[in-house]
Amino acid sequence: MLNEPVGTVAGAGALLAILRDGQARTRAELVQLTGLARSTVSQRLDALLTHQWIVPTEDAISSGGRPAVAFAFNSSARVVLSADLGATHARVAVTDLATTVLAERTSDLAIDKGPEPTLQWLLDTFLELLDETGHTVEQVCGVGVGLPGPVEHASGRPINPPIMPGWDGFPVPEWLGERLGAAVLVDNDVNIMALGEHWAARPEADQLVFVKIGTGIGCGIISDRRLHRGAQGAAGDIGHVRVSSAADVVCRCGNTGCLEAVAGGASVAAKLAAAGVPASNSRDVVNLVRQGNTQAVQLIRQAGREVGDVLASIVNFFNPAVIVIGGDIAEAGEHVLAGVREVIYSRSLPLATQHLSIRTSELGDRAGVVGAAVMVIEHVLAPGTVDRAVLR
Repeated sequence: MLNEPVGTVAGAGALLAILRDGQARTRAELVQLTGLARSTVSQRLDALLTHQWIVPTEDAISSGGRPAVAFAFNSSARVVLSADLGATHARVAVTDLATTVLAERTSDLAIDKGPEPTLQWLLDTFLELLDETGHTVEQVCGVGVGLPGPVEHASGRPINPPIMPGWDGFPVPEWLGERLGAAVLVDNDVNIMALGEHWAARPEADQLVFVKIGTGIGCGIISDRRLHRGAQGAAGDIGHVRVSSAADVVCRCGNTGCLEAVAGGASVAAKLAAAGVPASNSRDVVNLVRQGNTQAVQLIRQAGREVGDVLASIVNFFNPAVIVIGGDIAEAGEHVLAGVREVIYSRSLPLATQHLSIRTSELGDRAGVVGAAVMVIEHVLAPGTVDRAVLR
C-alpha cells in the first residue's frame, strides 16, 4: 500500500465521483480502487459525510467477521432548480441529485414578454415548488435554465436571440443568482434537451444528435459523450441553415431560405391557416395530425423531409450513432419520422447510416428540465468543485 504525499492525494471529489455510479462501497473497496492509504480514504469519506454528500448504507457488508460499513452517494443531499423556457410555454422543476423530478409545473408563457417579467414568474414558480417539496432556498445547490435562442456559454447571456425581444445581453445568471443565492447556469434549450436525453435514455451513445422541432428548429450535439457547444456556444443552430426549397421565404431572423421558415411548427401552422384550417402554433398542428387531417399530415411529412435534407449533411459530416427527434412536432410521431428517415437514408453514405438509429425522444417534454438539472449536477459535483466545497 502506498503512503501518498499530500500533493498527490486524490481529493474527496474523486471518491464521490466513484460512488456516484449508485453502488455502495466499503473503505477497503475504495482503498483497492484508488490505491490510496486507508487513512487518506477515511479522511476523505469523513469530509463527504460531514457535508452529507454520502451516507452509510443500512445494510453492512460482512465477509465472516465484523460487518464493514458501506457508503453510497446521497442523491437527496441537495436539490436543483431547473427550467426549460420555450417560445410559448415553460416547464419548471425541482429535482434531486439523481435528476428525479420532485415537483414540476408547466405553463403557457410567451418568451417575448421580456426578461424581467419572465424571470420574475420563474423565480415565483421556483419558490412555490420548493415550498411544495418541503425544501428551502438554502438547500438549492444550483439553478439550470434553458432559453430558446443563442446563449454565450461563458457568460450565460442570450446573444441576439431572434424570438426574444429585449433579452439580448441580459444578465440572466446574475439576476436569478442574486435572488436565489445559488450558482445559475444558462444554455440554449436544445443543448439541455440533448443533455437530458443522453443522460436518461441514451447514456451508451458516444455520438448523438438531438433535433428539436417546435416553433423553431435547433440541434444539440453530444460528441464523445460530452455536449459540444462550439467556440462561443452557437453549435447546432440548424434552423437557420439555408435550404433550396425556401429560397424566397423570409425567416424571422431576417434572412431568407432558413430551414425553420419552411419546416418549423410556426411555419406549418401558418400554411394550414392560409388554407383555411384553424392552426396558430405547433401544438395545433400536432392535434390536427392526431385527428387525421390530411393537409396537416402531408405538411408534417414534408417538414420531416426538409429537416432530413439538412440532417443528411450532418450524418455525412459527423456520423452520429443516434438521432433523436424532440419538440412539439415530434409528437406527431411516425409522420415526421418517416419524412426524416426517407431523406437521410437516401442521401447519406451507406457506412454512416449502417447502424444509425433515428427515433423520437423518450423523455418527451421532460428532456429540457432533466437536461438543465444534469448541467447543474455535473458542475456542482465535479471533483474540483466538491474539493473546494468540503475544504471551506
